[in-house]
Amino acid sequence: MGTFDQIGIMIDSGKCGLPNGTREVVAEAQWAEEAGFFSVWVGESRLTVDAMIPISLITGSTKRVKVGSGVLPYRTRNAALLALSFKTLEVLAPGRIRLGLGAWWEPLATQTGLPNTKPLKAMREVVEVVNALLDGKTVSYQGEFVNVDRIRFDGPDDDEGRAYDIPIYIGAVRPKMVELAGEIADGVLLDFLVPPSYTVNAVEQARSGALKASRDFGKFEVPQLIGFSASDSDPDECVENCKAFLTQYIAQQPHIAEFCGADKELIARIQSDAGWPATKADIKKAMRHVSDTLVHSVTACGTVAQALDKIEEWISAGCSEPILTALGSNPISSFEALARKAGIRNV
Repeated sequence: MGTFDQIGIMIDSGKCGLPNGTREVVAEAQWAEEAGFFSVWVGESRLTVDAMIPISLITGSTKRVKVGSGVLPYRTRNAALLALSFKTLEVLAPGRIRLGLGAWWEPLATQTGLPNTKPLKAMREVVEVVNALLDGKTVSYQGEFVNVDRIRFDGPDDDEGRAYDIPIYIGAVRPKMVELAGEIADGVLLDFLVPPSYTVNAVEQARSGALKASRDFGKFEVPQLIGFSASDSDPDECVENCKAFLTQYIAQQPHIAEFCGADKELIARIQSDAGWPATKADIKKAMRHVSDTLVHSVTACGTVAQALDKIEEWISAGCSEPILTALGSNPISSFEALARKAGIRNV
């Protein structure tokens, strides 16, 4: 079970597409390290920015905090290059690097020539090849999505089959992918905007996968993204921040709509007001359908005490590492308030 000593933050890599945004992203990671947070994670989605750039800069600009990809699309990079990139990061920051992989967005995946077909098979092939390379093996693999022939790392220290200890996390939502994570990965990275009851079920699905592979589930990790906005001075605004985020994801992300606890009629009403793409006005209009009760059920928002109590629910449900996605215009302020209340050091 996780504790408040093991809280991570998600950093918005999209800022890197803005002037001075990359400096802001690195500064946020350095602040998180100095404040005593356990980890920072950087995601990649759509065609916004290449997450490997901020991940690399953060890794080189920090000394203690763990750095993870949360997540990279699993097929946009050749499996050998993917393994090589993270091997290089591990040399730069031994023991701090974590590789999170997930599916890419549709229809964008298809539009770029990488349709998200047979995701379980594709994920298995990528993870098996990446794992074998990181273990220092010479790898030949003939799959449907990954084909390599007698490849291995060949850096200056690789002649003796040096292994690189980099945990792999599968970003999963649906049960079969969660189970696959339990079977072949070091952890499952669960999504946000789902209730703690979802986490309970996901842990059991991962446990089932580990049992199938005769793996020790005691070493398996369950980090989870959590939508977060907290302030004792204006808790209502924090609820509104999370409501807007939830509304947009229900409108645009089928997997969130499926597992967030909203009924079909509510989902239909939201999607009638805001689809893809949606303007801020569309989201604002659709928010009228979303109750505060639903928002509180799937996000940590409101007062700082309310947010901490909600995070504790996910920890009790089996989340080993809450990863906070701060919503609103001043994420550092929310993080600072939570860190002080939770007793995270240095704040």
